[in-house]
Amino acid sequence: MKIDLTDTTASKVNKALVEGRRAIGTPAVGMVLTMVIVTDEENAYDSIKAAEEASREHPSRTLVVIKRHARSPRDRQGNRLDAEVRVGADAGTGETVLLRLYGEVGQHADSVVLPLLLPDAPVVVWWPVDAPEVPAKDPLGALAQRRITDTYAVEDPLSALAARAASYAPGDTDLAWTRLTPWRSMLAAALDQAGAEITSAAVESEAENPSAELLARWLGVRLGVPVERVTTAGPVVTAVRLGTAGGEIRIDRPEGPLAQLTLPGQPQRTLALKVRSTSELIAEELRRLDADEMYAVALRGDGTKERVQHA
Repeated sequence: MKIDLTDTTASKVNKALVEGRRAIGTPAVGMVLTMVIVTDEENAYDSIKAAEEASREHPSRTLVVIKRHARSPRDRQGNRLDAEVRVGADAGTGETVLLRLYGEVGQHADSVVLPLLLPDAPVVVWWPVDAPEVPAKDPLGALAQRRITDTYAVEDPLSALAARAASYAPGDTDLAWTRLTPWRSMLAAALDQAGAEITSAAVESEAENPSAELLARWLGVRLGVPVERVTTAGPVVTAVRLGTAGGEIRIDRPEGPLAQLTLPGQPQRTLALKVRSTSELIAEELRRLDADEMYAVALRGDGTKERVQHA
C-alpha cells in the first residue's frame, strides 16, 4: 500500500502511517528500530531495496531523507515536504517513508524526522553517499545510537578513513569494516589452528581499497608486526599472508566466492568467502547497536604498517 502526500507535514505523515496500518491490519509493535537513510535521488532506490531486504531480519520503520533542489528560482524560495508512505508488501516487513525536502526545510531534516521516530526504539542513521565530516555531530546523527557510513562511496577512501579516525565517536561504523567480518573470522580460526608466532604479515588488494587498509591496521595492532600492503588487480581484498617460523599462513581469494586456505604442514582447504550484498552488510550492523571497539582500533591503527608496494 502506498500513500502519496504533497506539501505535507510530519503530523500528516504520522496520520497516514496509522491509517495505512489499519487498512492492512498490521500493528507497529513488531518493529524493533527506526532506520534513517540520508541519500540523494540517484542512490535512493538501491538504498531502500537494501534496507527492505534487511528488514526481513530486523523489522523497522525506514525513513528515507532526500534533499531536493527546486528547478526554478521561485520554487527555491519556498519550503515543502513531500512524502510517500509505504506499508505492507510495498515496504518489506516494516514501514517505509520517503521524505523529499525542498528549500530551507532541507537544512532542518532532524525536525521532520524526530516526530516520526518509533517511541522507545533504537535509531540507526545510514549515509550511503555524502556522509557528513563528523557523523556524531550531524543533527540527524545525533539522534542515533548507530551511525553507518561507507568509504567505498567516496573518491579518496584513505583520506575519508583519516577523517573518520579523527572524528570517531562510539556508535560510528563503516561498511568497509563490515565487509571484513568473514576475513577476520577465518584469520582468527587459522591462527588458532596454526598455533605459531606471527613474524610478518601482508594484505593484498586493489589500490585504495578501504577494507584492505582497515584489515592491515587491525592485523598490525592485534599481531604487533609490520603489515605490508600489496596492490593487485583485485577485486577488493584478494589475499592475506602471515609469516611464521614454520611457513606461511595464507588465505587467497583472487576472484569468485571461494578462497583457498593454506596452513604450514596441512593440505590446502577451500573456504566460502563471497562478496556480500549491501543488504547483508546492513543486516549485520543492525544485530548489534553498541560501540564497535574493534572498528575504532582498526580505524586508528598504530602506525606499524609499511607503505604500498606493487606485486
